Amino acid sequence: MTKAEIQFVRSLADKRTRDAEGLFLAEGEKLISEILASQLPIRKIYSLRNDFGGCAEIVSSKEMERLSQLKSASQCIAVVEKPRWQVPATADAKRLSLALDGVQNPGNMGTIIRLADWFGVEDVFCSEECADCFNPKVVQATMGAILRVRVHYVDLAALLERTAAEGTPIYGTMLDGENLYSSEFEPRGVIVMGNEGQGVGEACQRHFSHRLLIPAYPADRQGSESLNVAMATGIICAEFRRRMTKH
Repeated sequence: MTKAEIQFVRSLADKRTRDAEGLFLAEGEKLISEILASQLPIRKIYSLRNDFGGCAEIVSSKEMERLSQLKSASQCIAVVEKPRWQVPATADAKRLSLALDGVQNPGNMGTIIRLADWFGVEDVFCSEECADCFNPKVVQATMGAILRVRVHYVDLAALLERTAAEGTPIYGTMLDGENLYSSEFEPRGVIVMGNEGQGVGEACQRHFSHRLLIPAYPADRQGSESLNVAMATGIICAEFRRRMTKH
């Protein structure tokens, strides 16, 4: 590899370069195989061995260590074109969507996208303050879900306002909310999850039609102050899907 090639691949760790080039990095044989099957265009594959039908460029272990964004370099890395999703003006009233207000930890972001894929949530709407879904750490944490879930970066408060105006339920996860398991609600609409430290901002809160709480057990026990946002997302999505099977 030339020095310029290595520098270019490494530059894709930076969001500004990813945005300017319309590219992202994917590491690992399983993920790259999924991308090939999805027909998302791949610009280049670098590998330690002659795999992927001979379409990969063979590199040395030292070169792979310089290319990799992981603590332990993988066997292969690909430069991939970002999927281009059309951003809807509102969330679909008949389906379940997720909205993330300021979720900044790459691990949380990746896990939430993976959860969305597991629970059949096709659209995730993110405020501009959220972690970039094409950050290498996020891509890795999605375990391939980034290929199937449409992630949109929007003015979240404005999208929620337009969606609420159509009569679509907007569910906010709040510490002063109603018990998730005893509340009456339709298992459709938008579930809004907040920032790891601050929760959901005021601008988004004003569009909530329901405020929900995952109750601690037992209710009077002095335990953790709150749940990790990705863990909370999994619990809430599971309850929404459970209710959907009853309808």
